[in-house]
Amino acid sequence: QVQLVESGGGSVQAGGSLRLSCAASGYTSNRYCMGWFRQAPGKMREGVAVFDSDGSTNYADSVRGRFTISKDNAKNTLLLQMNSLKHEDTAMYYCAAGPTLRARSGDYCSFSQNFYGSWGQGTQVTVSS
Repeated sequence: QVQLVESGGGSVQAGGSLRLSCAASGYTSNRYCMGWFRQAPGKMREGVAVFDSDGSTNYADSVRGRFTISKDNAKNTLLLQMNSLKHEDTAMYYCAAGPTLRARSGDYCSFSQNFYGSWGQGTQVTVSS
């Protein structure tokens, strides 16, 4: 069973930076997706960034150029470096893991939470303007 434990959230002023970590254990598949999702009060959960085990990444337009997703394979930890934070980045951030999806062009990772079966407990990020 996959276990995901997030850390690194906190409070920061607009323009600041935070780095989120997600320690993963129990995942045995050679090909997988991991992602960061967030949910602000009164809003639906949305995909922020996804990491494919083949090394490819993808970002939501709202964070592209400011956030960087990566994975420390030695520590089996998913990272999210968040720079130039904005008030609208305030949310609970969740780490998730799931299988890749198959398309004619090849396997890929979805931004939809529906395709991720393992979730962490979340870590709060608050950005003050």
